[in-house]
Amino acid sequence: MLTAFKAVTGAAIKQAIEGRDARMLSSFYADDAVVRVIDRNNPPSKPREVRGRAAITTFWDDICGRAMTHKVETSIADGERLAFTQDCAYPDGTKVFCIATLELRDGKIVRQTVVQAWDE
Repeated sequence: MLTAFKAVTGAAIKQAIEGRDARMLSSFYADDAVVRVIDRNNPPSKPREVRGRAAITTFWDDICGRAMTHKVETSIADGERLAFTQDCAYPDGTKVFCIATLELRDGKIVRQTVVQAWDE
């Protein structure tokens, strides 16, 4: 069953991420979207790139399927751009902090950059 189109807003991102709703998150992306992930294992010179909605769906299925909590703290919108911060925690106490920027086209995400830091 497909999730009905919902506009990409800070509130919608918060609802989907905090609810671990991979299907809703995937519905926010254009077919040709790209998600770049920058972290310790994927430095700025060689970020991980997840291309296309099918691969992005797999990406969100993995993240939302993990036993962890997500809290979207701050979101800022400016025209066709949106940014948000996210605090995550695993049951063992490991924490992750993410900041993401989104570029939108026709109400869908076409490019997302995620920078994340993990407890070591």
